[in-house]
Amino acid sequence: MKAHHSIRAIALASAAWSGCMVLPAIAQDSAPAVEEEGAIIVTARRREETLVSVPIAVSAFSGEALERGGAIDITDLANVTPNTTLEASRGTNSTLTAFIRGVGQQDPVSGFEQGVGIYLDDVYLNRPQGAILDIYDVERIEVLRGPQGTLYGRNTIGGAVKYVTKMLPQEFALKLKGTYGSYDQADGIISASAPIGDLIRVGGAFARLSRGGFGDNLTTGDENYNKDVWAGRATFEMGGYGQPVLMRITGDYTKDNSSARGGHRLIPGQLSGAPVLDDVFDTRGGLSDPKQYVKSYGLSMNITAELSDAVTLRSISAWRKDDSASPIDFDALPAVDVDVPAFYFNEQLSQEFQLLYDQGPLHGMVGFYYLDAKADTAFDVRLFTTVPGLTAYTQADVDTETYAVFGDFTFDISQQLSISAGGRYTWDKRRADILRQNYLGGGSPLFGGAGVAFGAPGTNFNGEREYKKFTPRFSVSFKPTPDHNIYASYAQGFKGGGFDPRGVGVNAPDLNSDGIRQDSEIAAFLSFRPESVDSYEVGYKGNFMDGALYVAVAGFYADYKDVQIPGSVACSVGGIPSFCGVVSNAGKARFKGLEFESNARLGRDMLMGGDRLNLSTAIGYIDAEYREYITNIGGVPTDVAANREVQNTPKWTASGTLGYTAPVGAGSLYLGSTVSWRSKTYQFEIPNPYIDQKGFALWDASIVYTAPDDRWTLGLHGKNLLDKEYKTSGYTFVGANAVTGAIINNAAGFPTPTLGREGTLTAFYGNPRQVFLTGTVKF
Repeated sequence: MKAHHSIRAIALASAAWSGCMVLPAIAQDSAPAVEEEGAIIVTARRREETLVSVPIAVSAFSGEALERGGAIDITDLANVTPNTTLEASRGTNSTLTAFIRGVGQQDPVSGFEQGVGIYLDDVYLNRPQGAILDIYDVERIEVLRGPQGTLYGRNTIGGAVKYVTKMLPQEFALKLKGTYGSYDQADGIISASAPIGDLIRVGGAFARLSRGGFGDNLTTGDENYNKDVWAGRATFEMGGYGQPVLMRITGDYTKDNSSARGGHRLIPGQLSGAPVLDDVFDTRGGLSDPKQYVKSYGLSMNITAELSDAVTLRSISAWRKDDSASPIDFDALPAVDVDVPAFYFNEQLSQEFQLLYDQGPLHGMVGFYYLDAKADTAFDVRLFTTVPGLTAYTQADVDTETYAVFGDFTFDISQQLSISAGGRYTWDKRRADILRQNYLGGGSPLFGGAGVAFGAPGTNFNGEREYKKFTPRFSVSFKPTPDHNIYASYAQGFKGGGFDPRGVGVNAPDLNSDGIRQDSEIAAFLSFRPESVDSYEVGYKGNFMDGALYVAVAGFYADYKDVQIPGSVACSVGGIPSFCGVVSNAGKARFKGLEFESNARLGRDMLMGGDRLNLSTAIGYIDAEYREYITNIGGVPTDVAANREVQNTPKWTASGTLGYTAPVGAGSLYLGSTVSWRSKTYQFEIPNPYIDQKGFALWDASIVYTAPDDRWTLGLHGKNLLDKEYKTSGYTFVGANAVTGAIINNAAGFPTPTLGREGTLTAFYGNPRQVFLTGTVKF
């Protein structure tokens, strides 16, 4: 019997002893695992292990638990996961901003890459567009905290989020799910599968997800914060279920036709005098072209072959593409003040091979990874109120080619003591073509404008950079019993450097003072170095009282070096008002913190035979600070670390979910309530009292009835029941002190505009109260 089968047997024995609920099978096997946390089977180290056994801070969520709690997309996981931020990135429903333990990235343009890796069935999503995955047809989701560079590689310097879809069953299955709720929410999902002979299965899922807007665009008449998504997934499987070979081919498609999300102005218009709107979900932005859309699709093939009792070969091949258009009205007013129509076109091809060994005291794998990715971004910055018809057009094509070899092995010195070691060597090549051109008389031709190019390009750059890095990982685990694990680990994370697509080549300094702006000087000005983090973690995981209590505690310390800080500011290009990229490797940051997760059965057989009361908690604390933050002030490098904050990283995150399950007739009734809390969050490194969000709490609740044999369910769900108003992101182009970041007010007592004349200071908000009814039927 292979080792992962033995792991499952242990998990099932634990479940039978403690009366655990059952979690469905993961994608590589048909046997069930259990929902009690310590015995959940996860693949955090790219092999099957119980959650207790993994010397990594991992939160795992089954598809059934997410569905029962009314989760809509992966951003909902941030409310119940320590030190994690997952949210929509300002103007769309589909572009993801992700931070874990202080590390992340919120700039979606080409040239900048995520600090948290998002994986769909082990396929890395290279770009944030289309990365907010709706929760349907999902087996489980794992959130891995801390650097995962050894096994997951590309840009997992902060952590990784793994979205795993369901394996097709061996018998015919059909599931219908419908949802109706507030703001005209109307969702429909159909999942079906069927066997073709003994070895082949085909299936798929189709989803229509829609909702009216939380507010309105008072200028265009469009709904604001609406949802209009079509999605589908088709799967072909051959083998598995005891066969030595499993081949899984999956194609997926998502089209988001939702309106562009317009921001809420936080100050009156400084030119028009337009007042601040009463409803934070209303906007006045006048830009409506190009029409907003996000389209993403892909094809993957995952083959697993058991070559012997000890050796398994796995191949993961994938191609993905996404296209999107977005009319971003920064000033959120009808005037063409800071209007940015944008296109994003991304494509990637990846191949990964893994050779796994599992026999006796040695378990592990070696592998190879290849990625060829293209990220093309084009956008106007229209400043018509500043100079009539002035547009700064940018075309930035950034290509990435990556190779990596890696290995990770665990050796069991005894039944109680194990040591693990691994490493990854990465070659990164980044190529960039960047063009910046001014137009007068209207927008650029690409966006249908009538503008005429004038002057030499501000940037006309073509160049490349190569980066190489070895990232090791070590850990030691001591298990006094199979139900308890004390571990310590060290891991290094790495994210490659690149080129600032908004940089202005003509502003590059003449480093050798020869009066000529050479290509090497422009390349040095536009490029930024890789960043790295050294992370140390100690933790404990354990099951108590025959599985009635699961506890996980982790303490971590991380040194973060050459932190990449992208951004843009108002500037002058050839004497003409414009904007400039200001990306830099700011310096050093230090993170230290604690995380606590538990799942406790508080009682059983209390009010009636077979009932159960559970409490799940998640608490995160992080002390995140910059130790060095170098910025150029008046041509002088200045350390402003004392006046900077780590963005999207609240000091405290906490949640508690109280769930009660009881038999009702031949079925069961679930009552659940979750309260989550986040302390003050800074949207950017420079504190801003307008857009930063003070601490707040959210309250969700669910009531779900499940019929006998799980044939149908009916659920009532409430999200943000107290209708809390809270900011998730924003835009700012107002004057501030270069050192302290204090906002500079004008004579009228409002922030002074630095780009455009109206003053860009807008915010985007989390969803208001939503109540919806969900029903499912299985055949």
